[in-house]
Amino acid sequence: MDALSWFFQNIFAAFPNFFNAVTNPSLWLDWSDKKAVMRVVYYGGSVEFFFVVLTFVLLLTIAGILWRPLMWGVVRALEGFANTVGRFVAWAGLIMVIQQIIIVFIQRIFTRPDIAIGLGIPFQQDISWFGEELKLYNAMVVALCATYTYVQGGHVRVDLIYSAISFRAKRVIDMFGAIFFMMPMAVLVWMYGWYFLWRHLIVPKPSASDTLERLLAKSRALRWNVETIGFSPNGFNAYFLFKILLCAFAAMVFIQAVAVLYRSYLEFVEGEASENKYLDKDTLGEGEEAYEGAH
Repeated sequence: MDALSWFFQNIFAAFPNFFNAVTNPSLWLDWSDKKAVMRVVYYGGSVEFFFVVLTFVLLLTIAGILWRPLMWGVVRALEGFANTVGRFVAWAGLIMVIQQIIIVFIQRIFTRPDIAIGLGIPFQQDISWFGEELKLYNAMVVALCATYTYVQGGHVRVDLIYSAISFRAKRVIDMFGAIFFMMPMAVLVWMYGWYFLWRHLIVPKPSASDTLERLLAKSRALRWNVETIGFSPNGFNAYFLFKILLCAFAAMVFIQAVAVLYRSYLEFVEGEASENKYLDKDTLGEGEEAYEGAH
């Protein structure tokens, strides 16, 4: 079977695969059934899932080309999603600073070995646990604010040719980058992160090379084995959250790649008058224009 026939065969198979998943949610949502968990593990990193997503994007793209207001609506929705998540998660930076200050006060001034939070039944952990937890806040900002930073134009970029070319040539480069760099990178990170996550949540440990039949056979011995090992005896012990953030990062980058592709295409077609159309960028407020971009 040549590559082209394999591609179209998977595209056509995406429709029954999608409707089968939607009409039979218990096959993968009923986690009291161990086989359902294994189906989630398999299909989350499968060729079938990839082609369902790809087919949806292709259909949405065709519809958007035929009716540009739809494509603009998708751009606004996807960029709004990135902005909303980013603006919310950015507060983790402030929490990180406050928590570090509390740790210093508790440890140096009150000489306490632990911190208790809450009323009634408090959440109590060693100070080293809270100290290592700071890395989680940093990871949240990096993973979940990456697309927000992209929308805001805050990523560092090396510009040797881009600034000197025409407006439409820039849009072509942006489309090329979204298709051949952002999307493949996001898929690769997802494939790595998906199995990396599940190998630290369940046993027997799944492998990317396992077939569905093999995983269903393994389900007989399935049990949850959530990673709780820290770098120190009393340190932070929820490192599986970092694996979840890795998958979330990959998903959000792929979504943002679709937004970049659509915006670049629309600006290419409509010309310079549409540059940054509907773009929701943060501002420091009236009278602070001189400081824009300085942060």
